[in-house]
Amino acid sequence: MTSISRPEERWRNPLPAPSPYHASVRTLVLWDVDHTLIEAGGVSAGIYASVFERLIGDPPEKVAAMAGRTDLAITTETLRHHGIDPTPALLASFTTALAETFATCSHEIAARGRVLPGAHAALKALAARPDVVQSALTGNMEQIARVKLTAFGLTDLFDLDVGAYGMDGVERPPLVRLAQQRASGKYGNAFTASNTVLIGDTPHDVRAGHEGGARVVAVATGATSAAALRLSGADLVLNDLTDTPNVLQAILPT
Repeated sequence: MTSISRPEERWRNPLPAPSPYHASVRTLVLWDVDHTLIEAGGVSAGIYASVFERLIGDPPEKVAAMAGRTDLAITTETLRHHGIDPTPALLASFTTALAETFATCSHEIAARGRVLPGAHAALKALAARPDVVQSALTGNMEQIARVKLTAFGLTDLFDLDVGAYGMDGVERPPLVRLAQQRASGKYGNAFTASNTVLIGDTPHDVRAGHEGGARVVAVATGATSAAALRLSGADLVLNDLTDTPNVLQAILPT
C-alpha cells in the first residue's frame, strides 16, 4: 500500500538550527502520547466516527481498536470492515479530514482531557538536559500529535521534527528506526538500540521498541496493568510518572 507523504512544513516546529551542544547528545528519548503523557478526553473515537459519516455517507458500525495502533492502521481497518477499499486517495482524504477536525476540537481536548500526573515534570527535566533528544513515537499522525500536545502546553518540550507518527507506517516497530534516522540526520549522532529509549503504556509499544531497536520503559497508566507490561517484555515498568527522579533514573540509568 502506498503510504501518505509527510506533513507540510507548516506543521513543523519553528526550532532554531542545532546548537553546538548537540555534538554531545547521547540518548534519543521517544514518548508515546495517549495514556502515557495525556488523556485526550475520549474525543478520538467520536472524531473518527464523524469523519467516516461525512465522507462515506453512513455512520460506521464500528471504529477499529485504537490503543497502541497507528492512525494508518486504524483508518485502513475501519474502512475494510465496512467493505470499502482504502485507496491512497481515500486514505489521504480521510486523514486530512481527521487532522482538520482534531484541530477544531483542540479546546474540547483541553477541557475534557488532562496531562497525566508527573508527565510535565518528567518532560521538562529531560528537555533541560543537553545529552537528550526528546521526541514522540506515537500512533497519532503528526498533525494530531501536535494538536494534542499543544492543547496541554507540552509542544515546546519536544523536537517533534525527529519523531515518527501514525501515517509513517501501519506497524510501530519500523517507526523506531525512522525516528533514529531523522534524529541522526539532524543532530549528527548515531542513534541505535544502545542509546534509544521508548516510553509507552501498551504491549504494542514494548514490541515496537524491541523489534525496532530501543530499550523500553513501560508505564501502567493506560489499560494494561504493570504485570501484563512485564509479561510483554518491557525492560522496566513504572506504575506512573509521578516520581521524577525515579523516572529519569529509569530512562537514563547511567
